[in-house]
Amino acid sequence: MLKVPLSEPNIDETDISEIISSLKTPNLTDGPKLRKFEQKFNQITKTKYALGVSNATSALFLSLLSLNIGKGDEVIIPDMTFVATANSVFVTGAKPILVDVDDSLNISPNEIEKKITSKTKAIIPVHFAGYPCDMKKIKKLSKKYNLKIIEDCAHAFGAFYEGKHVGTFGDVGCFSFYPTKNITTIEGGMIISNSKSFLKKASLLRNHGLSKTLVERNKNAKPWDYDVVIPGYNFRLDEVRSSLGISQIKKFKKFRDNRIKSAKYYNELFFKIPGIELIPYSNIKNHVYHLYIIKITKKFSMSRDKVHKKLYDLGIGTTVHYKPLHKFSIFKNLNDFDFKTSNQSFKECLSIPLFSSMTFKQQDYVVSSIKSLSN
Repeated sequence: MLKVPLSEPNIDETDISEIISSLKTPNLTDGPKLRKFEQKFNQITKTKYALGVSNATSALFLSLLSLNIGKGDEVIIPDMTFVATANSVFVTGAKPILVDVDDSLNISPNEIEKKITSKTKAIIPVHFAGYPCDMKKIKKLSKKYNLKIIEDCAHAFGAFYEGKHVGTFGDVGCFSFYPTKNITTIEGGMIISNSKSFLKKASLLRNHGLSKTLVERNKNAKPWDYDVVIPGYNFRLDEVRSSLGISQIKKFKKFRDNRIKSAKYYNELFFKIPGIELIPYSNIKNHVYHLYIIKITKKFSMSRDKVHKKLYDLGIGTTVHYKPLHKFSIFKNLNDFDFKTSNQSFKECLSIPLFSSMTFKQQDYVVSSIKSLSN
């Protein structure tokens, strides 16, 4: 057991109580708990429609399919993201086009335009670590070239940009509730949109292409009174996880504020440690800190990899988010471009512990341990 884990889900007795209550209901999947969770999401993001799904990868995949993106199309994504972003494009038959990131580790709007071709159909900006992308510039590009925007908000629930929740600037927003995220349903995801036609198609794809669900049927309908109108998938979110989501979403502001408070404390502690640099965010007030990332530069006494190993020996969990996509075998010969910033970031960046229940004492231990390595 680590003294300070990299991340820790915040599950309390109210969450457990909600889960138990869901197990006592007749609908264990695709029922009223899911509808309530979706409604809560609409209220917070101020959107018309929300669709709970099995995870964020299925959210991205369903979004692409519902926007009619497939074989022969190209979709622009950042080089620095989890492979799920790319896989969701691959499985539609489309081709992911990698773009370098800027100093914030978000996709660079200046690099996006260089990669746009006649085959480009969409952009997937990823709000990396919980910091919003420059959606103003990205929206201008989408209008100029008539491109769809699917926002990957897996890291960024609770983040706002120019007064609007992330996920509301493009055609669709996709969220993750993995255990490390700012709220969790263990596994799970959510799609938000203001388009009724999008919701209709995504709803069909989520549930085998069925034109009616059990919840939507009236009392007099026969159990087999439904139609299959398109080929679909099973990406439903069950009532147990939905109930956990309902409980967690009530506390999201507390979770978010705790993360921001911890990040500010880290900022103070890391001030002027030789060889340690922080990510230069231009508007830090928008950050919800799914991750806290430091840069171990050449001026530090040892390499990033050695720091990771030494901290593990001291009982501190760290990792790297993420290995650039262009370094994976699956991208060989697909993208022949230079990725200067993502390559440099991969050499220097280290994600250190941050979670909503973290104490100042734990943070003091993390920072003092890093300081000790510089002697």
